[in-house]
Amino acid sequence: MTTYTTLTYEVRDAKAYLTLNRPERLNAIDDTMPGEIRAAVEQANADDDVRVIVVAGAGRAFCAGYDLKQFAEGDVGERWRSDSQHWDPVRDYREMRRNTDDFFTLWRSLKPTIAKVHGYAVAGGSDIALCCDLIVLADNARIGYPPARVWGCPTTAMWVYRVGAERAKRMLLTGDTIDGTTAASWGLGESVPAAELDEATERLADRIAGVPTNQLVMQKLMINQAYDNMGLQGTQLLATLFDGIARHTPEGHWFKDLAEREGFHAAVEWRDSGRRIPDGG
Repeated sequence: MTTYTTLTYEVRDAKAYLTLNRPERLNAIDDTMPGEIRAAVEQANADDDVRVIVVAGAGRAFCAGYDLKQFAEGDVGERWRSDSQHWDPVRDYREMRRNTDDFFTLWRSLKPTIAKVHGYAVAGGSDIALCCDLIVLADNARIGYPPARVWGCPTTAMWVYRVGAERAKRMLLTGDTIDGTTAASWGLGESVPAAELDEATERLADRIAGVPTNQLVMQKLMINQAYDNMGLQGTQLLATLFDGIARHTPEGHWFKDLAEREGFHAAVEWRDSGRRIPDGG
């Protein structure tokens, strides 16, 4: 059995439950979590007793994105820099593409995946949720990609494939979040009152678990192939490169400098407030 440190894994009634488990950090993504998500998905796919995978978050949120406080405040050394002390875009791409591919095992999983979203699914947390085949959200949950305003680009590039071009632009040109009710009205999963989230997710998972695995795999592969035909792989390559560039533009350096001077939370408050972010830092 695999031992996990950032998530829990259990199987009940043909359902594998993958629960992100860093509740003290709102399940923020550290360097270990992406690989453990991949390992848990692979474990579920190898288990003939599992027909569907449910992804959730412990505590008050699904996932609040990457755990960037220390990195943004300059406390983690020179991550992703070459020996010459300059940003290495290839190394950056390699590291972030590995995380993207780890998250995307949820989409590539032969067995269906369901995200059960409460609290926040923002930034990298929204990447994880959107990589799942189906999403069930609490009405009052918040989902979005605030780093689109500065210092980020969603590496999985799934917004356009899940909600279409116009609504993807609405999300990524503003960095806004939307609640579960709005997400469902846009065709992004289904939304239920928070008190009914567990029951609704179980009902959907049980419905899927009643279908033979062979049927589930064939239907999912057929649908996913349509997305591949639309250029999903190429879009993700571009998005992952842009994510690294976004952290090293003049505006990106302005954001990191602000975080180092005043703290990451102060920088995020400016970013999300709607105040103008200076061009060129």
